[in-house]
This record gives sequence, structure tokens and C-alpha cells, in this order.
Amino acid sequence: MNTSEISFLYSKPKWVELGLLGLLLVLLVGTARAELRIEITQGAAQTIPIAVVPYGGDSAGADAIHAVIGADLGRSGQFRLVPDDQMVSRPTEATQVDFRDWQLVMAQYVTIGRVLPGLDGKADVEFELFNVATGQRMTGARFAGVAPANRRRLAHHIADLIYEAITGVRGVFSTRVTYVTQVGNNYELQVADADGHNPVTVLRTQEPVLSPAWSADGRFVAYATYSNRRAAIFRQDVSTGVRQLVSSFPGLNGAPAFSPDGHRIAMVLSKDGNPDIYVMDLAGGPPRRLSQHYAIDTEPTWSPDGRYIYFTSDRSGGPQIYRVPSTGGAEMRVTFEGNYNTRARVSPDGRKLAMVHGAAGRGYRIAVLDIASRRLDVLTDGPLDESPSFAPNGQIIIYTTKSGGAEALATVSVDGNVRQRLGISQAKVREPGWSPFGSAP
Repeated sequence: MNTSEISFLYSKPKWVELGLLGLLLVLLVGTARAELRIEITQGAAQTIPIAVVPYGGDSAGADAIHAVIGADLGRSGQFRLVPDDQMVSRPTEATQVDFRDWQLVMAQYVTIGRVLPGLDGKADVEFELFNVATGQRMTGARFAGVAPANRRRLAHHIADLIYEAITGVRGVFSTRVTYVTQVGNNYELQVADADGHNPVTVLRTQEPVLSPAWSADGRFVAYATYSNRRAAIFRQDVSTGVRQLVSSFPGLNGAPAFSPDGHRIAMVLSKDGNPDIYVMDLAGGPPRRLSQHYAIDTEPTWSPDGRYIYFTSDRSGGPQIYRVPSTGGAEMRVTFEGNYNTRARVSPDGRKLAMVHGAAGRGYRIAVLDIASRRLDVLTDGPLDESPSFAPNGQIIIYTTKSGGAEALATVSVDGNVRQRLGISQAKVREPGWSPFGSAP
């Protein structure tokens, strides 16, 4: 089972004999230049009916602004769209809205908009959202000088505004995801919109690419791979493709994680003989060792305030999550339920940990731990789920799922009610990472 650069095969004591660098070669990740297909496999028990009226002056088809907005809201699993052919009217301005029309089709909300032609092929786009029962205008905006190439991105932004106005939670439709694909011996690190569109290949290689991680500003992605037949960590600018070698010490170099301020990277190094957690200042200087134990320590991740680093260690006899101050100090065990807890990721508010949780005979599933109460909720069914990553609003977790030799991505809401599956034909897809807010190019 892969949980990062080191595979914790504790049921097989000879796993250490394989060699840490050899294990890097075994943990193959996914590749292909195709868009992710997204399928809702489970929606919320009670969905919110909403009418997304076609925009006046807009084009038709899947790339129409209202179509992208509707797809975003529908894909969230929390909304039920009124079909276009059931709409009694198609207003494009507030004065044209007759709320009785929308009561007839049982819509709780209706959103309208229009595209007004401008100069140089650009356009002004307006939208409004109304509560059907009260007639209240909940939100709206006008966007000037929108180029055709930016309309889809704008549609995601409008969907975010609508989602937040109704649910009170910031939407993530404008964010992006990283993932690694594999076809044969070819690997690609890709960045795509949250809906799977517009995939861009950041790195193409014949070496495995592991543990891609976003910087807090969304500008960089760090990852582990090989360089000149040696394990290495790189930082790469997503927009320009320029990459910088961060570390290539003898032995293991893996599991990079940016600090919240973007100035440091936590990582796993074995240059001193044992895999331990280190922190390196990107401005220069030698890495500073944080964990001090003869056990294997790996998979570091920062708390949002930068005070702590959570990591996986087998020092208790099996893999569990521990915490250490980012400036150094006493290490504390965090997880106690189950005999296998790895690959911790901290929620944006710092209150929860997503992890790979294993129990005898139950496989490996994604679970969420409330740090204060220590309540553990298992969200997925397995049998082999791994690599969780929180969406920046903390409401969704993206992860890798394996079954019957197939590898794909999946998402689950933090309450376990909404689930999706994401995949690419003819490719293995894994190692997902959700971008921070404000990371769109």
C-alpha cells in the first residue's frame, strides 16, 4: 500500500529489506493528457432545487456560462437543477422575473444573467440570484471586459458566489487540483480545473512522481522524483514551468510540504541513516532535523498556523500520526484508534485531520479525526483508499481509490454524504492535491 514515499507494510516485517530507495520505484503513480471524467456516485439526502436560466446573449452548449454554473452546482451533490425544458420563462433581467413561474417548478432559488457585447471581442457579464419564496435578491455582480477565453473561469467564480450565498460556505469551483497519471512507463504531473477541464501537464517524465504539494499562494508545486538516478525534491512554478532543485541528499528525499508562509519545506530525509522529518529554509542553509527517533518518520504536513508538523511514525509498533512543534521540541502521539493511521492532512481551520485509516479485516479507508474531541469518523468504503487532500473550504476531501487493479480519484464530503469518482480512460490516476484559494492562473 502506498501512503507516500515509504510503504508501511507492517504485516510484512521484511519490508525494510527492500531498501528505502527501492520502495520509491514500487510506488508508481499515474499519466495521460485527457480531462478527468467526474461521476456523482452519491448525493446529499436532501438537495436544493435551483433554476439556472440560460444567459441572454450567450452561446449554447456545454461551455455556455449558465451550463458551467449548473454543472458546478449539480456536481457538488447539494443542488438539484431545474431542467431547461421545464422552465416556464427565461428572464435575463430582474424586472422580468415572475416568482410564480419558479414556484410552479418547485425551485427554491433562481439565478439569471446576460452577456453584453463589448470591444475587441470582449463582453460584460451580469448575474443575479433570487430566493423564490421571499423574492429577495441574494447576490449579483457585473464583470466588465471578459475575454472569451476567460468565460469558463468566470462561470466557476459565479458558481462560487451562488454556492456561498445559499450555503454560507465558500465555493471551490474556481480552484484547481494536481494529480499524477501513468500510462505504461510514462508519468505526467498535471494541473486541472476543479471540474477536470483544462488539464495542463506540468511535468512529463519516465520516473515516478510522488507527493505533489501546493504552496499556500498556489504559485508552486513541490514533488519528489528522480534526477540523475538519485531521489530528489523539486519546487516548480506552475505557470512558467521553471523548476528548482530543493534537495538531493544521499538516501531518501521525499514527501515535501510547504509551510503556510511559503518560506520553508518540510520533508523526509535519510541522509543521517534513518528516515526523519526535516525542515529546510528555501532561502538557503542546511535542513534542520525535527524528529528524533530510530523509527521511520515520514509524511510531514503543517498545521495552518505553522506551529506544528504532523507526521507518520511506526515508533509505537505500527503506523500512527504524531505531532511536533515546527521549531523543534517534544513529539506527541495524536491517533490511537485502529492499528494503521497514515498520511495525515490538516483541515484549513486546523480542527480536523484527514488520514488513511486501517483496521484488521476492514481494508484502508479515508477517515477524519476531530483533534479536540478525538472523535474518528470513517468516510469511505475502501478497500484501498489513500492520499487524502482537503479542499480549501474544508468541506470536501479528494483521495486515491483502488479496486480490482484500477486506480482513480474520488471525493467525499466531510460528513460522508456526497461522493464522486474521477478518472481518465486508459490511465492510472493518483496522488491528488487540492489547490488553495486564489490559485487560478
